[in-house]
Amino acid sequence: MAVSDLSPAPRVSASSRSHHPKAKPGYGKRSVPDQRPPCEGGFALLPERERHIAGYVDALPEGAAMDIKSLARSQPLYGQMAVGSALRALGVAGHLRHVRCLSGEGGQVRWVTRTFWSRVARDNEWWDAFLAAEERRSAPQETAAPPPPWGHAVPAASEAPASVPAQPPIAAVPQQRTAEPEPEPEPEATVDRPSPAFLVLARLGRTDSRLALSAADCAALEQVAAEWFARGVDADYLTRVLTAGLPASVDSPFGFVRRRLHDKIPPRLPAAAPAVPGTPVRRLIVECTECGVPGRPEAFRDGLCRPCRQLGRV
Repeated sequence: MAVSDLSPAPRVSASSRSHHPKAKPGYGKRSVPDQRPPCEGGFALLPERERHIAGYVDALPEGAAMDIKSLARSQPLYGQMAVGSALRALGVAGHLRHVRCLSGEGGQVRWVTRTFWSRVARDNEWWDAFLAAEERRSAPQETAAPPPPWGHAVPAASEAPASVPAQPPIAAVPQQRTAEPEPEPEPEATVDRPSPAFLVLARLGRTDSRLALSAADCAALEQVAAEWFARGVDADYLTRVLTAGLPASVDSPFGFVRRRLHDKIPPRLPAAAPAVPGTPVRRLIVECTECGVPGRPEAFRDGLCRPCRQLGRV
């Protein structure tokens, strides 16, 4: 083995880390518990590119943005394609997992995307156990209703009600006249604004030039993309799925995006349906590090779904 393969991770300047963006509340980097202290050669067994990205991610604070675009913009050595490949390799090596967590209670529930990071490479069994414990920890705790303020004593049915002294009659007060409400001004006519689905499609070319779509392309794919939003995903998640693991060149951006929109659409969330007693609601699902498709934690090995694992063997 070459000596360079055992060199420590290249040092990342504090200024580049300080300019790294924070993720939205509830999103971003999450370090797993029981981490060992950082050391100089912590990622020495990784290839040079993965060693650099691992050292950079490890030094980021909790809640830092972990999307490929932010990581590529904040460090100068590697672009989006290289960062995406490095994150996939770090997932296979056991350093990270991308997950979607159900956050909030009652009617204020949403899915948020998080990246759990481990300084130590973990095997699949460790990650499965950790994610199962994380799902149990995030589940809402049922608390017993507090006792009524009047105590638990219930009067017997035979007890006669206490006599209440008669009250003198109260003179009726004439109802006060109120001012007539002023009619609300009619809203001004507004120009039709593009839908969130259309905006995601229109911005794909700026995220990655290989997926540049025309206005007609965006209009043709808008309805399919809108179905993703109807299933509970947000713009960041849809963008990440469409741009993850791109080939070196895309001959037909329209055909490529249309295929991904159909093939990788997530399942409908059952949260809107009335919960069956005794049936737990899944609050955590794993995302494939390569393509971003969601699924149950036990369906993933090395952070990859089955189709991406099969492609990796070819």
